Amino acid sequence: MTFKRVHIEISNICNVQCSFCPIVERPKDIMSLEEFEKILIQAVPLAEDICLHLMGEPLAHPQFLEIIALSKKHGASLQITTNGLLTKRYEDALLNSGVVRQLNFSLQAFKDNFPDRPLSEYLDPILDYTKKAFSLAPNQFINYRLWNHGTESFNLNEDVISYCENDLGFKLKRVVDPGGIKSKKVFKDHRLYFHFDSRFDWPNPHFPINSQRGTCQGLRNHIGIHADGTVVPCCLDKEAVINLGNVLEKPLIEILASSRAKAIKEGFERQQLVEDLCQRCTFINRFTKKKHQK
Repeated sequence: MTFKRVHIEISNICNVQCSFCPIVERPKDIMSLEEFEKILIQAVPLAEDICLHLMGEPLAHPQFLEIIALSKKHGASLQITTNGLLTKRYEDALLNSGVVRQLNFSLQAFKDNFPDRPLSEYLDPILDYTKKAFSLAPNQFINYRLWNHGTESFNLNEDVISYCENDLGFKLKRVVDPGGIKSKKVFKDHRLYFHFDSRFDWPNPHFPINSQRGTCQGLRNHIGIHADGTVVPCCLDKEAVINLGNVLEKPLIEILASSRAKAIKEGFERQQLVEDLCQRCTFINRFTKKKHQK
């Protein structure tokens, strides 16, 4: 059993509150180093990448440098999604640790939180990091995310893209089709991409039933582990509604072999949504052919 990604939420606390991220209703929590290492040891053999994110801002973890060191110790390949506001503080670790395979910057975060502050204040450290990565970490993938297609804030992207173009010296095609190819490579010889997508609704048990038929990538190419150790089948289950067990109390491999986890995965494979939360999820429409909808 191998997943493309295991999401480990080292903290559910964020240093900003973006409109595209719902408020976390769970108690505020920060994973201790001991808990992280216990979870990491179990997750690394099952994952191509460890993603230090589910909710919260990973770079805001008070022991982020130690998190990186433990990841290196146990041979993890990391994906990190960040709003970028703390890039300068951890630049050396992100560039030189050798464990960060992919770094995703959510570029819509700044204008969403600080509409009246200059873009340079936000983008300059990210652009400076990117230029250093070209030489110091040439194998690292960097994604500039603009996941706001179809919203009013999408119009703010032009300022962001133009600023990046002028600083790095490139020209990006503006045609965006988030239903098709979402990534645009910036340079032939560097692993820098702009990644566009549309907004989505996080699944909620109070939403109306969307469908009883469909499929999902949860438990098939990824799982999530919350800051308190709770294992969930999907990275969008932000409140651990589908609680499969706690990895701090029971081995991860045993949790994944549970009857509930098997029923969910087998249901996805036959286009059947067995969990109530999944039936109320609209993100699942991205994976579901119309003919399977009820």
